[in-house]
Amino acid sequence: MKHGKKYNEAAAKVDGKKSYSLEEAVVLIKETATAKFDSTVEFVANLGVDPRHADQQVRGTVALPHGTGKSVKVLVFADGEQVKEAEEAGADYVGLEEYVEKITKEGWTDFDVAIATPSTMREVGKLGRFLGPRGLMPNPKTGTVTPNVKQAVKDVKAGRIEYRVDRAGVIHTPVGKASFDAEKLADNIQSVAEALNRAKPNSAKGTYMKSTFVSTTMGPSVRIDPGSFKH
Repeated sequence: MKHGKKYNEAAAKVDGKKSYSLEEAVVLIKETATAKFDSTVEFVANLGVDPRHADQQVRGTVALPHGTGKSVKVLVFADGEQVKEAEEAGADYVGLEEYVEKITKEGWTDFDVAIATPSTMREVGKLGRFLGPRGLMPNPKTGTVTPNVKQAVKDVKAGRIEYRVDRAGVIHTPVGKASFDAEKLADNIQSVAEALNRAKPNSAKGTYMKSTFVSTTMGPSVRIDPGSFKH
C-alpha cells in the first residue's frame, strides 16, 4: 500500500521493531497524528484466546476516565415512567413502538448505542437481525438491558465503551482523540488494559495479551509493550 508524504514522514519516527512503554507510545502517537481533523485514537489488543469457543469470548464494557472525545447518540427503548428518566438523563431518542417500526421499515440506525429496559425486550428482540450485525443490539452483558436507564445513559454519555473480541482474537476500541493530553490517553488505555485482564477467560492458555498497539486515524501504529501496563 502506497502512503502519502505526511504519513511516510510520521512513520519514519516509529521503530516498527520496538515495543514502546505506554507513556512513550502515547507521546509518539500525538507526534505522528497526520490527519487535518482531530483524529480518533484506537487501542488494539491481540489476545491469546480462541473466540470459536463460547467460554473464550471476551466481551464487556469499561468506563474511560476521560471519555472518548466523541458525542454519543443514545437511543433508549422504554415505556411508562422510564421514558421521562431516560429523557432527563440526556438520551437523544426515547420510545418503543415508533422506533421499532422506524428501524424495521426504514433501516434507521442514526445512533451509537441502544439501551433497553427489560420490559421492552419482547418488542426489541424483533430487531436482532437489524441491530445485531451492526453491534447495536441491547445486551444484558454490556449493561444495555437494564431497569436503571438513567444511570446507563449517564455512563454511556460520560465515556463508557463496549469491547468485544473479533473472530481473529483481536479487540479494537477507541480510547480518545489526538488532541487529548498524553496523560489522559495513557489513563484511558490503562483502563481498557485492566478491563481486558479482568475479563480473561479461565480456559485461556499461554500468553493472554500477546501484543498491543495504539494508532490514530490515518496515522502509523505504535507497538506497546504489554508489560508496561500497571497491574
